[in-house]
Amino acid sequence: MLTVAGHRIRYDVRPGDARRTPLVLCCGIGAGLEVLQPVVDQLDGTVIRFDVPGVGGSPTGVLPASIPMLAWMVDRMLTRLGYGEVDVLGLSWGGALAQQLAFQHRRRVRRLVLVSTGTGVLMVPGRPTTLLKMITPRRFGDPGYAAGMAGYLYGGSARQHSDTIRKVFGEQVRAGSWRGYMYQLAAGACWTSLPFLGLIRQPTLVLTGDDDPIIPVVNGRILARLIPAAELHIYPGGHVELVTEAPTLVPVITNFLRRTL
Repeated sequence: MLTVAGHRIRYDVRPGDARRTPLVLCCGIGAGLEVLQPVVDQLDGTVIRFDVPGVGGSPTGVLPASIPMLAWMVDRMLTRLGYGEVDVLGLSWGGALAQQLAFQHRRRVRRLVLVSTGTGVLMVPGRPTTLLKMITPRRFGDPGYAAGMAGYLYGGSARQHSDTIRKVFGEQVRAGSWRGYMYQLAAGACWTSLPFLGLIRQPTLVLTGDDDPIIPVVNGRILARLIPAAELHIYPGGHVELVTEAPTLVPVITNFLRRTL
């Protein structure tokens, strides 16, 4: 744990190959850092994870933090931990934080990876019935419920891998608070990256699934079109394929991160 701007932040650093640029992982809404363990297991470099306030092991703040404020906190956290330049990967809600970090702290971020994410409040929305189910954070505190809803919410291989969803959610230290989840929803509802996407100059990999009920594939196409140095990878699957099919998707990411400019 460390304190940034009055917030206690729980973090985890998995040391790895010192020749690789450290990779920061930004989790989806309501998800503690343990949810991305299948991804970490496939990486060989240093990996840095954290829980935003109100999620996992990070206490809920008195007031909600905006996406720009959270990006500033991540930048301060990395300085406190002794890291300079990093690569950043954002999944779903974490993709908003990753975009903001790359724009707001451009000297900090070398390369950017955006997975199953969009441009915020002004993106093309998913199915209304699916989005209504996401208003509650129950799936993060009840692994059985998460497994039962996995195929409906996430699409793709989650329909066949409900046990994987149950396992990763069940391994969280804690599910976080209802108020913390609402703060995350509020932060996303007040944010869009559309005004600054053209100013993100880092090489960017956009991964999006062709069967994602939450973030339709067109959102990935928009990101890849508006970010100047972006490339698009459309994979067969849904919203959490990065977790359920990590051995397939992580090599796509590592090949991008290791590529010579």
